[in-house]
Amino acid sequence: MRDREFNKLMNLYEKAANKLLEELYMLKEYLKSTYDYDVINTISSRIKTPQSILNKMNKKKYKLNYKNLIQNIDDIAGVRIACPIKSDIFTIKRAIENMEDIRIIKEKDYISQPKESGYSAYHLIVEVPIEFKDKEIYVKCEIQIRTMAMDFWATAEHKMRYKSKKKLSWFDSQKLSWYAKILNMLDTKLSTIYAKQEENIN
Repeated sequence: MRDREFNKLMNLYEKAANKLLEELYMLKEYLKSTYDYDVINTISSRIKTPQSILNKMNKKKYKLNYKNLIQNIDDIAGVRIACPIKSDIFTIKRAIENMEDIRIIKEKDYISQPKESGYSAYHLIVEVPIEFKDKEIYVKCEIQIRTMAMDFWATAEHKMRYKSKKKLSWFDSQKLSWYAKILNMLDTKLSTIYAKQEENIN
């Protein structure tokens, strides 16, 4: 894959991520005015590095060409949403489903079924419309929705598992998985308390 063509392609993903960010920041304000608190706490984005894309394609055993990259790598552009409590995740998901410009094409529920590592979040693969050569095209982006507790754990786990020079031991890996379960339990209890408050108000 040639550098010039690759850079042009990455520019399309960057435009899609920026468009998605604009839409989600408007959604953030809408949800705040509707529910009278920050349903969405933070929003961040990233574009996968060339090496990360290459590693993923090799891991999945895809031939290195643009067709496979575009068709099979769904998370080149990624947006992460963090929210206060677990029930907010599904409020945000439903709101995204109602956004006219965003098309949801895949969903992965790691809330109901966390990964073996303990990772928990709700993933949406969406298509975002952008202008390209005087026409509108749709570009895939991944949206990860998780609570602030889930985000804290996932960020720490990623740093220790993938960014450290020393490989994580089996024992420490098991402890991380256990800590994730504890945080998930706390998330659930906080959502239950909040739901009771809402019932009393209504």
